[in-house]
Amino acid sequence: MNDVKHQELLANIAQDYYLSKQTVTDLSKKYQLSRYLITKYLDEALASGLVKISIATPISRNFDLEMRFKKAFNVRNAFILKSSDTPNDDNENIIEYASAEIQDLIRQSRIIGLTWGDTVLSVISHFQAEVRDDITFSQFVGNNLKYTSLSGATPLVEKAAAKFGAPYQTMPAPLYILSDSARAELQHEPALVPAFSTASKMDLLFTGIGTLASVDTIPVWKQHQAEIFDGVDLDRVAGMLYGRPYDINGTILNVKNDKTFGIPIDTVLATTRRVGIVKSKFKARALLGALRGELLTDIVTNEGVANRVLLEMGG
Repeated sequence: MNDVKHQELLANIAQDYYLSKQTVTDLSKKYQLSRYLITKYLDEALASGLVKISIATPISRNFDLEMRFKKAFNVRNAFILKSSDTPNDDNENIIEYASAEIQDLIRQSRIIGLTWGDTVLSVISHFQAEVRDDITFSQFVGNNLKYTSLSGATPLVEKAAAKFGAPYQTMPAPLYILSDSARAELQHEPALVPAFSTASKMDLLFTGIGTLASVDTIPVWKQHQAEIFDGVDLDRVAGMLYGRPYDINGTILNVKNDKTFGIPIDTVLATTRRVGIVKSKFKARALLGALRGELLTDIVTNEGVANRVLLEMGG
């Protein structure tokens, strides 16, 4: 038997055994080979790499670190995953774990708010499809203007709703509106009133954490940064959440001059569950501020990020 035909035989036997669940005895009759040869060929298929067996192990958590975070911060849940061999595996584990936790929370919720960004998009992509027409997904702040990106705000609220066959509400307006009168009047436009009404009743939201650098990636915001954050000492900005800048202690820095189009920050912070997902060590300072300010109720991250947070706080 030539090598090509032999490889084809190995593949056929392996497929019948592993996928079709046929027994060695069944295969012996089918291929008219001894049980010894069938077993030998199955071993050969594994040894040659023709068959690869992968065992999906449960994602492990660092419970000691979780307890340290719960003692240090007023957080309901700190899911801190053990580090993997590669950054890609770390990121995938965080997204996979976060999506499962958030989907479970969605089943207990009525109105779910979300922001934008690649992290939120990845979480949505990992949701298991199910029909839940008794819930509503909602934007609660305007669009970040990344209209060429799949991770812009409006497409994400639609994608999330599509996973559950659920209705959704959007806020088709920019994230920042400089004119105080225009921003106030838009909220009362008939087309936007349902979105504001829905968003004000959120019982769950999930989000990534941003930085001032992420805002600067959008040209129009970078160009008007001084006007958007008028009166804010930008050197004090540790992170961005819900469109607002905050310092290392979690103090929102633009409360008195907030140009964000959306529901008030007090209403956002009244949401019962506010889940933050953090993949990057470079977001550790931003996460520390968010935890100190109780801007999030639950977090999902890994050991690398968590240890950097402790380093930032001198612990």
